[in-house]
Amino acid sequence: MSAMRRGGASAADPAENLAARVAALDAALGTGGAQLDPVESARARAVVAKVGERTALSLDHTVVALAGATGSGKSSLFNTLVGTDVSRIGARRPTTSKPTAAVWGAGDAGELLDWLQVDSRHLVGPGSEAGQAGDGPALDGLVLLDLPDFDSREVAHRIEAERILQLVDVFVWVTDPQKYADARLHDDFVRLLAQHEAVTLAVLNQADRLPPAAVEECAADLGRLLARDGISRATVLPTSVRTGEGVGELRRRIASAVEGHAAARRRLSADVVTTAAELRTGVADTEADADRLPRKNLDTALARAAGVPLVLDAVRRDYRRGALAHSGWLFTRWTGRLGRDPLRRLRVGEAPVSRAADELEDADVGAVLGRSSLPTPTGATRAAVDVAVRSFTRSAAEGLPGRWAEAVEDAATRDTEGLSDALDQAVLHTSLRFRRPGWWLVANVLQWILGLVAVLGALWLLGLYVLGLLALPEPETPTVGVVPVPTLMLIGGALLGMVFAGLARWWARVGARRRRAVVAGRLRKSIAEVTEARILAPIAAVLQRHGRTREHLDHARR
Repeated sequence: MSAMRRGGASAADPAENLAARVAALDAALGTGGAQLDPVESARARAVVAKVGERTALSLDHTVVALAGATGSGKSSLFNTLVGTDVSRIGARRPTTSKPTAAVWGAGDAGELLDWLQVDSRHLVGPGSEAGQAGDGPALDGLVLLDLPDFDSREVAHRIEAERILQLVDVFVWVTDPQKYADARLHDDFVRLLAQHEAVTLAVLNQADRLPPAAVEECAADLGRLLARDGISRATVLPTSVRTGEGVGELRRRIASAVEGHAAARRRLSADVVTTAAELRTGVADTEADADRLPRKNLDTALARAAGVPLVLDAVRRDYRRGALAHSGWLFTRWTGRLGRDPLRRLRVGEAPVSRAADELEDADVGAVLGRSSLPTPTGATRAAVDVAVRSFTRSAAEGLPGRWAEAVEDAATRDTEGLSDALDQAVLHTSLRFRRPGWWLVANVLQWILGLVAVLGALWLLGLYVLGLLALPEPETPTVGVVPVPTLMLIGGALLGMVFAGLARWWARVGARRRRAVVAGRLRKSIAEVTEARILAPIAAVLQRHGRTREHLDHARR
């Protein structure tokens, strides 16, 4: 219940957290951006601006507005509180067309009234009867406004009343037994400002028109209507200008609101809380953790789009080609050089081999060329990537409001062309050449030895054949058992070379599978880095903004 309804100060003053709340609301507008409702965001920015403007003005003054319907006696009540006829009263309705201000105390309220755009002003002297609130505190610092009728037939009057109500510190709703249940009062004003309960007072004026029992019944009925509007535990104060009933109590309650000069901060704090609550409806209670979302299908689809299967097949064939060139039979290995290098054909992994290198080479000819020669992804591959990306974004956006879900999808699909280039560069900059395996050298040396043995055996036999043709004496040829040594050298060197070549071919298939697995891991890492940079990081940024926005709005509402 508000201080005005209790007639005392509240135990926990929400105005104490005003600076922190408005800072949190401003931060939420920054992090939420276009994902917040544009209408509510505009209102929130207006509230932030209003807080800055109002706190820069005199906080020693409390602006109390008398607002009500035509014929409710609002202006008469205003004149009674002031102690003189300041606001014009007449038979023609509406009477009040512009706001009128009465200022209590010697403090200068000129800048504040200029901000309120109130030109009609009356100074209530400290010695006047209206300058005191009976036995209660003085009214020094009160700026009392008589507003145009909010149900006026003149649209300009209603607009002016609505404008002022957005700026004042305390509302005093003045109604009468005839119009207290008017739908416009409740739907257009009271219900919309229900969050400002701490700075609102309801007055049932012209109570002298009803019997005492009927006054109590009307007051209770109005209280129920206010509770339905969202103002819980509402207290209604019956007043009568003619008899003076309730006027003194109203003056004391206004004085209680003025005392301490906290009503302005309470109103501003209520505005911040209300606006933050409205914005909060457009933010979910939680969001996904982008780092924990399943991404296997996404990485697989991007790897296919990048041509990784083709590259891995080329790596396997390149390894076998290199193994054949070093361990194949000496007299047929030259056939392996007839085909083009599979990696060179794709323009990937063309780093020069360093015999001293223990790891991958850093410099690729392909990187210098700038693009690989991998084929463009097929329509089916692109469709698979699109499905994987959208499935991933749906998982990331699950439970988010529409604008935030759209922001997640936009973040993931904003630069599809850039994604394609990044995938190509990821493959291009993953060096695929390794240090030559040691067994290649051993097999090469062995094949050369066996080949030389076979050649020497063949030359030996050829020499013996030539000597026989020339009928020259032949030297004694050593034998192993019954087999001549040169024959054994020729046949043994050739056969053992072919046997070792067959074993090397089998071992090359094993090595090619291992090399393929190692390169697959390197390429998966490169593709994963692209996924993180091009898809995961933008999505995570949106989700982080969503989380920060929620935290800021929750802080602004506390």
